[in-house]
Amino acid sequence: MKLDHVVYFTNKSPEEIVTEQRNEGKHAVVGGRHESWGTHNALMYVKNAYVEWLSVERPELASEVDHPLTRLLLHDISEKEGWGTLCLSVNDIGLFCEEIENKGFKTSGVLDAQRRTTTGELKKWKMLFIDQPISNELPYPFFIEWEEADEVRYAKLREEGTLIDDNEKLFVEECVFHVEDPLRDTGEWAVLLSQKVGNHDDIELENVRLRFVGHEGGKDRLHEVVIRTEA
Repeated sequence: MKLDHVVYFTNKSPEEIVTEQRNEGKHAVVGGRHESWGTHNALMYVKNAYVEWLSVERPELASEVDHPLTRLLLHDISEKEGWGTLCLSVNDIGLFCEEIENKGFKTSGVLDAQRRTTTGELKKWKMLFIDQPISNELPYPFFIEWEEADEVRYAKLREEGTLIDDNEKLFVEECVFHVEDPLRDTGEWAVLLSQKVGNHDDIELENVRLRFVGHEGGKDRLHEVVIRTEA
């Protein structure tokens, strides 16, 4: 299990995000459209994951679909832009679904998903969400299994110019969550992910550290994504 991507909720279009990021010297690209959900995105790939800026393209559709990530986006963006959640990659999402349901977690079941790129290519994957109300409480991560192997997918990203050499020198080191009760949330996530809790309310995954920090007031959410340059 490893970090696949982090999600930032925004009111800006993918084109606006790309322009902003490139003005700051960062290489982001327009991702494409989630035609069934009424959303679209911009992406910035680094060595071990990617950042997704997610926004609503078709409000009339987004408000009607029963999709957990879209509902979370609409809930959070009504207040302000900011980090929303993260996605973890698993090798066999069907088996993983069975494992966590056996632990007592209710899920969405495995969902088919796709995105239409700006070139018209259809990228496909499978998703899994933990069934929980959309609220100010910390959302659990969601899970993904890509249709293509990572090696094939990343080779295509390099070939099309989405992942460039400068970006491959960057990596997501840590995801920091601001929560009311760090001990509780770290413990719940450790059970869900079958991981050990560290000494500082943190969980070490294959390619990232998840850290839970106490705060008072406001939503419990992903607060900071620490991206480093390789030495």
